[in-house]
Amino acid sequence: MNENNDLDLRQFFDNETSTYTYLLFSRSTKEACLIDGVIEQTERDLAYIKELGLHLKYLIETHVHADHITSAGKMREITGAKIVYGSGANVPCAHISLSDGESLKIAGHEIKAIATPGHTSGCTSYYVAGRVFTGDALLIRGCGRTDFQQGSSELLYKSIREKLFLLPGETIVYPAHDYKGMTSSTIEEEKKWNPRAGGDKSLQEFIKIMDNLNLAKPKKIDVAVPANMKCGLID
Repeated sequence: MNENNDLDLRQFFDNETSTYTYLLFSRSTKEACLIDGVIEQTERDLAYIKELGLHLKYLIETHVHADHITSAGKMREITGAKIVYGSGANVPCAHISLSDGESLKIAGHEIKAIATPGHTSGCTSYYVAGRVFTGDALLIRGCGRTDFQQGSSELLYKSIREKLFLLPGETIVYPAHDYKGMTSSTIEEEKKWNPRAGGDKSLQEFIKIMDNLNLAKPKKIDVAVPANMKCGLID
């Protein structure tokens, strides 16, 4: 069976934080992974997994989130799935820490980790079967901010331009957030139309843009970051 035909995807949304959660699964074996779960949506996600008869194998996180608490720890307790982070995140409770280029598999389909630091020092994107889950590194016509959690505009520029933009143009981009109702993009689109990092934007231009965003502090950062370093399990 062609891997693109075997792998199915569901995209869920958390209204409060504009967070996308992704359920990726094999039609043939029913093995599944959940990407960037939100703790308030645990029951929703569990119900869907049960309805489809899936076996949850991995709980994948793109980074240590500042705007919501992950459901990974709670889902682990209920399902036994293994928690996965990029190695740069240095999350002690992760069962698997993937370095750049390393991979894990669902029903023989390879999920490849791409280290994409810049929004945070530990951001990791995941490429599988023509899809890339970019977390906050690359958004639809945007990118994650770089003003906290060891953020670096220079590193983010390199992550986008020298890693993500080198993927095939038809690769579908699935970000961790969207604030305008858009659900996905492609690498080709973002290379052409991303106003921050696309086109012929230089590093200096990118840094200037990022330095002048003047965004408010995330409302939940003081609670979310410490909780997420514990995989969402709050004492």
